[in-house]
Amino acid sequence: MKNISVCGIDCAKCPFMLDQKCEGCRVVAPQGKCVWGGTCDTHDCAVDQGLNHCGQCKNFPCEQLINIGKSENPEGNGIEIQNLRDLLEEENK
Repeated sequence: MKNISVCGIDCAKCPFMLDQKCEGCRVVAPQGKCVWGGTCDTHDCAVDQGLNHCGQCKNFPCEQLINIGKSENPEGNGIEIQNLRDLLEEENK
């Protein structure tokens, strides 16, 4: 599977990674160095629960994740949720 962020964004299509040389949330978020500044609540939520990504959460897809798709996702609304479903399916094979 492609390099999928904790919230389901395909890093290869993310303008932050491409234009701002972001290393990906799995690298920068734990250090509090998100490209938009500060920390990422979505990343922290998953990590605090001991999850590798939001698709593993019992509340998936939560309101916070749905709202990210509406505002941040470079691929279009809702694709991050499908990316996470695909990733979860691949993990469960």
